[in-house]
Amino acid sequence: MDQGSDLDDGSLGWEWFEPKNPEATASGSDELARSYARCFAGGDGVIVIDHLRQTILDRRLGPGASDAELRFLEGQRSVVAQMLSIIQRGS
Repeated sequence: MDQGSDLDDGSLGWEWFEPKNPEATASGSDELARSYARCFAGGDGVIVIDHLRQTILDRRLGPGASDAELRFLEGQRSVVAQMLSIIQRGS
């Protein structure tokens, strides 16, 4: 590595991306999941989730959709699906 690199700590490959303390990460993840579940548990949360399902998950693009439009919608779907997964885990 060159001398100006931020990865001069001896890490190779993707090791730098691994959490330093897996136990702390797991407990933080559990708390985050519970927070998501509480946030979307009430009537307003149900309305928001229904809106996201209708406008993003259930949205279909026609055959003339561009590659960029398809990629954008799939990115949105990925975010909503991740949120629903976290909510489910926190319930």
